[in-house]
Amino acid sequence: MCAVEADTILVAPPEQGIERIEARFHGNGFAPHRHDTYAIGLTISGVQTFSYRGEKRASLPGQVIVIHPDELHDGGAGTERGLRYRMLYIPPELISEALAVSGNARLPFIGSPVISDEGFRKDLADALSDIDQEMGAFRRDCLVTDLAACLARHADVRKEGNITLNWSSLRACAEYLRDGCADRISMEELEDLAQMDRFSLSRQFRNIFGTSPHRYLVMRRLERAKTELTQGASLADAAFASGFADQSHLTRHFKRTFGMTPGHWRRLCAASMA
Repeated sequence: MCAVEADTILVAPPEQGIERIEARFHGNGFAPHRHDTYAIGLTISGVQTFSYRGEKRASLPGQVIVIHPDELHDGGAGTERGLRYRMLYIPPELISEALAVSGNARLPFIGSPVISDEGFRKDLADALSDIDQEMGAFRRDCLVTDLAACLARHADVRKEGNITLNWSSLRACAEYLRDGCADRISMEELEDLAQMDRFSLSRQFRNIFGTSPHRYLVMRRLERAKTELTQGASLADAAFASGFADQSHLTRHFKRTFGMTPGHWRRLCAASMA
């Protein structure tokens, strides 16, 4: 009888906010959750099933999956054989910045999350072919440009007016939230920094970063918590170091965002290293 491969997650070191993983699952892999990034991936073997925008979806080997920032979804294996896939999580501001050169900084939205596109697949496969190694700046910059073009090519056409974005102020706010994620930050601080009212700030921030300033802050705290856990910190210490009130506060946000508890995530990562 064939041995059943253990469920695992292999996580590559992030580069300029871009994360890459390889996951193997049997049954349900993730509970419903949402990211503040584009999640773009390839099914390597098996059938990948997930719920997205009220519909059940399925991806076969060779097909591309695109999950828009802040969209609720789950994920798992569609057959008893299990599932192996690789995903890339790319900050939406990188896509927005790449498309701004052509005069359209609006984040592309793709209604159908499963795509059959050989060019898109090749660009993605190249980025995911060796996730145990760093991409490097040149390869990474080319990847962002290529993926932005692929997303724009498949995006739903929305007839909306041009948007004006204060890039420097919005970048400063994002950096402030990222650097101070373990601290208590108020909207008034961001208003003073950006010289914008909170409503304009929130609207413009979402156009570039794909989510609200508060949600962006929570995600940066979760990223720090992941780093702490990877380095061997306890859940309580990781929660304290990343700005959460306590261990249960971290666990609630972690499961809501990644579809599993931090303890389960750490066990899957450890299994991939065994």
